[in-house]
Amino acid sequence: MGEAAAAVMETEEEVGKRRWWKLSTVAVVAWVLASAALWAGLHWRFRRTALHKAEEALVCMCEERARMLQDQFAVSVNHVHALAILVATFHYDKHPPALDQDTFAVYAARTSFERPLLSGVAYAQRVVHADRESFERQQGWIIKTMKHEPSPVQDEYAPVIYSQETISYIEGLDVMSGEEDRENILRARATGKAVLTRPFRLMSNHLGVVLTFPVYLVDLPNDTTVEDRVAATAGYLGGAFDVESLVENLLRQLAGNQELVVNVYDVTNHSNPLVMYGSEVPLGSPSPSHTSKLEFGDPFRKHNMTCRYRNKLLVPWSAITTPSGVFVICMLVGYILYAAWSRYDNVKEDCRKMEALKKRAEAADVAKSQFLATVSHEIRTPMNGVLGMLDMLLDTELKSTQRDYAQTAQVCGKALISLINEVLDRAKIEAGKLDLESVPFDLRSILDDVISLFSAKSREKGIELAVYVSERVPEILLGDPGRFRQIITNLVGNSIKFTERGHIFVQVHLADHSNLATEAKIEPVVNGMNGHKDDATAMPSNVSHNTLSGFEAADSRNNWENFKLLLSYEKNEMPYESDSDKVTLVVSVEDTGIGIPLHAQGRVFTPFMQADSSTSRNYGGTGIGLSISKCLVEIMGGQINFVSRPLVGSTFTFTAVLRRCDKNAISDSKTVLFHPLPSSFKGLSALLVDKRPVRATVTKYHLQRLGIASEVVGTIEPTFGVLSGRNGSSITSMGKKEPCMLLIESDSWGPKMDFSLHAKLQEMKQNDRIHVSPKVFLLSAAESDKIKSIYAVDSVIPKPLKASALAACLFQALGITQPSNEKRDDTGSLHGRDGSGSLHGLLLGKNILVVDDNKVNLRVAAGTLKKYGAKVECVESGKDALSLLQVPHKFDLCLMDIQMPEMDGFEATRQIRAMEVKANGQVDNGNDPGSESMARTAKWHLPILAMTADVIQATHEECTKCGMDGYVSKPFEEKQLFQAVQKFLGPSMSS
Repeated sequence: MGEAAAAVMETEEEVGKRRWWKLSTVAVVAWVLASAALWAGLHWRFRRTALHKAEEALVCMCEERARMLQDQFAVSVNHVHALAILVATFHYDKHPPALDQDTFAVYAARTSFERPLLSGVAYAQRVVHADRESFERQQGWIIKTMKHEPSPVQDEYAPVIYSQETISYIEGLDVMSGEEDRENILRARATGKAVLTRPFRLMSNHLGVVLTFPVYLVDLPNDTTVEDRVAATAGYLGGAFDVESLVENLLRQLAGNQELVVNVYDVTNHSNPLVMYGSEVPLGSPSPSHTSKLEFGDPFRKHNMTCRYRNKLLVPWSAITTPSGVFVICMLVGYILYAAWSRYDNVKEDCRKMEALKKRAEAADVAKSQFLATVSHEIRTPMNGVLGMLDMLLDTELKSTQRDYAQTAQVCGKALISLINEVLDRAKIEAGKLDLESVPFDLRSILDDVISLFSAKSREKGIELAVYVSERVPEILLGDPGRFRQIITNLVGNSIKFTERGHIFVQVHLADHSNLATEAKIEPVVNGMNGHKDDATAMPSNVSHNTLSGFEAADSRNNWENFKLLLSYEKNEMPYESDSDKVTLVVSVEDTGIGIPLHAQGRVFTPFMQADSSTSRNYGGTGIGLSISKCLVEIMGGQINFVSRPLVGSTFTFTAVLRRCDKNAISDSKTVLFHPLPSSFKGLSALLVDKRPVRATVTKYHLQRLGIASEVVGTIEPTFGVLSGRNGSSITSMGKKEPCMLLIESDSWGPKMDFSLHAKLQEMKQNDRIHVSPKVFLLSAAESDKIKSIYAVDSVIPKPLKASALAACLFQALGITQPSNEKRDDTGSLHGRDGSGSLHGLLLGKNILVVDDNKVNLRVAAGTLKKYGAKVECVESGKDALSLLQVPHKFDLCLMDIQMPEMDGFEATRQIRAMEVKANGQVDNGNDPGSESMARTAKWHLPILAMTADVIQATHEECTKCGMDGYVSKPFEEKQLFQAVQKFLGPSMSS
């Protein structure tokens, strides 16, 4: 089924990809076509706009040229008109005429600059046929035609009598002999205006026209009739206009002449226009043109000027660049949209895959949790039997060899359980399911427990193991004591493992007070060696250092000067500057061991990594402790760092954020983690002989915890002066009535000192310099019995120091009786007078039901509980437990396994709680008054604790969800069992 589902998913994925590819291809093609259409539209629009502007420019230029041509032609016509007036005035109004050919020729030549467009002017007189002979006799020549032949007989003639020198060859010719000239003359005298002929070739081979202007004998009004005008006509003044020159001169004067082609047409006959200027055949490709109307004054003749561009109009760059730019932008926008669409589709696909992977990961996480739970249960279940049976075996009579074997097996089993716990802790951290408790606890008691755990090993190696907690650290804190102890245990355990001489020193200070002196320790050192660049410079020296043991520490800033600075903060009672109830602690664990090699310092906190991973390594371990410690510190809101120097040592420093807790606010159910020290030593004083100030401060710290005031001297010589009061600091002068104690460090005890010391003290007592000889205590890490037999001292205080061991030794040596309410049992809890505070007192006479399908576990649990006086009944299944727990029942507590056949512990607990709810409902309603025991019972609720070999957080949550009151891990220890059952079987519950 899984393979089929995967195949279906793959097929759907392929279909979806193909569909997306088709849609994207269609969209891309459509977008490109739309962009191309937009480019074409913009190109056409820009090109059309450019063409329109070119046409407008053409119209302007053509109109301008037509207007100027008309103006210049009008000027020339005006000059011809003026010449006609001249002829009329001086030829006809004067008798005899004042004008002759020579005069006319000279005048016309001298005024020719006023008529640059006229190739010549001439005057033809009107002669009727009757006057022909007299006219010819008067002129001395006969009238000839335009072909230089004698003029035939006709009604009237128009022979040229005056002419400009340039055209003197036409003198005597009858201009009316030409058909076109005759029509021109007739129209001119009939209208009284200048008229033009058709274009023709002039002598200069240029195209031109002849202008004819009538000359009248008298001035005529504008409304004169044609007959009157004909009758008044005296002659005709004509001139030949060079139209080509006129236009050429005009175009030469104007800008843009090279761009345009100008044609001038006579369009009197629309069907056959005559070219007056320009080429009849268009040049090049057709281009926009414009025709302007020309008014030369002749109402009969129609003239036009046609203008067009010489060259084909080029496509403007803007018509290419702008649409191309828009096209590129469209392509970019399309690419962006396509990329965004593809990205969205990819992201959607990635999300789908991530969702599938998430489900697979969640399923894998569930499987992993179930696997860890199963493995944990399957390993812990037989280990519970092994350790439980070993514990029961050790309670029997055994030979020394047998006891040694059993104890060795027990130690190995506990080491295996510890390793399992570490691996499971790492798994819970990776799964994010590790939660911290928040309960009140005594930090100093926890550190004492850690010291006790490693005291034997430290004495065996001959190294100093000490702890110091600042006075400013609150006595009771809120946090997770188990995890805090785990961090300290891991760090101290590593230090014990890798240290063969010197010391291991644990310090706890407030973060605000340690900033000045120890802030540098919290910051990681770049090269890991406080400035030493290689192993050679990190070699230890033989010089004695002012540390706990005299050996050099890895962090050179962790010295006596900084330690004194911290102590000064405590004595000055500097306030803890904080607006909240949070307390930030700085904890450092300093050792003088082998240090960490430089190449391994970068992977110290990597899980399952060790500095020396070879098969020939000297030190064991899994390499997981520091990794777990780092994770726990970060969960506590702190950081962990280290400074290490090869062959010198290491200093690990971490911070932890905890909360303040008022001792008076602690509820009875939480007092198990608070262990007050005996108060019998308050008011006593002691004198301490120690040449090492750091070690002396640690000893004073433990004495101060017991209420003993102390003073320190460096050697034995000043001791007698202090005792006698000669130094002004006598203990007896302080008003102390209790016996004084003299505590001497073993390395301050010289040869034959026991004899001289006792003799001196005896002498001082006889001389009344002291009232009572102080008890002499020797502080030594060696076995106390051997030391006591060698040295003449009252008692030997074993090291490493812890307050409870020190109090026990002082009780015995000073002969002080310890009150019974201050005695401690094996669990570390205070005995009450009735024994209710101990595990034996809690379980004595209690009826306890144990439910487990494993017979070995049943025997172990029953044996452990019976050892403390409990009445135990065992069953092997959840169904059997239900039959025994029918209300009413006799049991005070039930320990139930989780994983059982037929009915597991969860389901059994749910049914038990359902029965209790039903029974409580009947009591409330009074439906079962016959049961006096139920009537006396306010509510039925049997405390049920899960006996689980499974330490996964999900299992603990399931325990709470199904109605269980707590759990104890298998194999359970005495202290763990005490803490679990105290809240249910303590005095408050019994009452």
